[in-house]
Amino acid sequence: MAKDIPYCPLMSAGSDIDKVCTLESCAWYVPSVRKCAMYMLAYNALLETNARQRAQQHR
Repeated sequence: MAKDIPYCPLMSAGSDIDKVCTLESCAWYVPSVRKCAMYMLAYNALLETNARQRAQQHR
């Protein structure tokens, strides 16, 4: 799918076809940052995991 067309990670899970994000029509969409709340949760978890791994490597 093209990078400029966002897809919904919730509706696309388990499907062979990416479902297009409905943006402002979706309860999970955060208009102030123009991102999906699920995306933000996953991204923040990734950053936290990376920080923990770096901290363990520096011990």
